[in-house]
Amino acid sequence: MNPMAGNPFAQYQAAQLETSPPERILIMLFDAAIRFAGQARQAMVEKRHEEAHKNCVRVQNILTELMVTLRFDVGGDIAKNLFDLYEFLHHTTVQANIRKEPGQIDVVTGHLKDLREAWSQAAKNVASQRTRTATA
Repeated sequence: MNPMAGNPFAQYQAAQLETSPPERILIMLFDAAIRFAGQARQAMVEKRHEEAHKNCVRVQNILTELMVTLRFDVGGDIAKNLFDLYEFLHHTTVQANIRKEPGQIDVVTGHLKDLREAWSQAAKNVASQRTRTATA
């Protein structure tokens, strides 16, 4: 049975993902990672260890996705530096999960927010360039 059948919100989300440009999907991944990190932190503070673990793993999965989709052939040193940063954030999330340390999640969240902002600005630049190219 299809879990999205009869769930219009899930169908909408799936359609949004399928029709979004890559830069929008990237922002969506950062938004989700930030949200899951916040939920993990809150669960740690409230000693809800299973929920904290589940949300940390979600953050780790997103970071892994960000690492494996980097294009080193195109990005060169920038891609390598991003990989190293994503790897650091992944490792920090794992350690926060093991030790149940909300402060470590705060470190991850701070970096995720900074990266989201940088990618958001880059996406705006790409959209602006597309508009200029389309009208030229």
